[in-house]
Amino acid sequence: MAPPIYSALIISLGLGTTMTFASTHWYLAWMGIEINTLAIIPLMAQNHIPRAIEATTKYFFVQATASATLLFAGISNAFLTGQWDISHTPYTLTSTLITLALAMKIGLAPLHSWMPEVMQGLNLLTGLILSTWQKLAPLYLIYQIQPNNPNIFIALGLLSIIVGGWGGFNQVQLRKILAYSSIAHLGWMILILSFSPPLALLTIIIYILMTFSLFSSFMLTRTTHINSLSTTWAKIPILTVSTPLILLSLGGLPPLTGFMPKWMILQELTKQSLCPLATMAALSSLFSLYFYLRLSYAMTLTMPPNNPAGTLPWRLNPRHNTLPLALTTTSTICLLPMTPAIMSLMPF
Repeated sequence: MAPPIYSALIISLGLGTTMTFASTHWYLAWMGIEINTLAIIPLMAQNHIPRAIEATTKYFFVQATASATLLFAGISNAFLTGQWDISHTPYTLTSTLITLALAMKIGLAPLHSWMPEVMQGLNLLTGLILSTWQKLAPLYLIYQIQPNNPNIFIALGLLSIIVGGWGGFNQVQLRKILAYSSIAHLGWMILILSFSPPLALLTIIIYILMTFSLFSSFMLTRTTHINSLSTTWAKIPILTVSTPLILLSLGGLPPLTGFMPKWMILQELTKQSLCPLATMAALSSLFSLYFYLRLSYAMTLTMPPNNPAGTLPWRLNPRHNTLPLALTTTSTICLLPMTPAIMSLMPF
């Protein structure tokens, strides 16, 4: 893809999300999401292979269905209330339709089935954009509507945590595993959104940090299959140490950064007298922890292959800039001691 076209598409991605963030009108917010969708489709189809074209087609049809539902719900809400204000959705029917349409856009269970298949057909960079940046605008709108009854958020969140963990079992393609990881983490965000929006924001930020670190590690080693993880030691030995720590942080193990949002979410749910819900969420996260441990085992504890004689790949200078990976990896591993400072700064 030509650099000017690529730059225009990246700028359009930023413009669409910014337009949605700045909107109080349903039509403008919908337009921002559509700009986002239309900008990422050429990025998804830039590799002219059948798998990428199939993934792009699936993504287009799913997003078109969700966008049509969202526009219909917005028009219905304007017809019933007489205004297009995003925060004014007093009717249960329209707010539920809007929530489900946005849940389909970001891949929350049970509207998640497109996400692993689309991710499998993309390269890692486009998959990173789909897993992080493309979630921001719909999540902002979900935060804006805030229905009076939080049960739909609880149901979507808990189901996403379970499906995200259960779906990752027996997967060998790393992009599908990352898709199910995204579904599970989105479940934690939605679960706490109606009780503590600042905590949901903190969860999103830490999720983006961890996901960027993991995708960057896989892009640096060009790894897309679980069997390829055992060759990382021959390419970039330091990643053999850092990537398992990133995976365990995504799983929420202390003393890593990923433990912070899950710990605080469980604490908040307990304060809201939702101990059974907190228990179910904590137990369901063990499914996700299983496949993170499986990836860590495949990367560090399996026998390394016998490389032929010659210059090992790690002796060559990497072609990618590794500074962002170093910064985000450090944040992914070492931020847990800052939890008291973060709690004092954010109005939980």
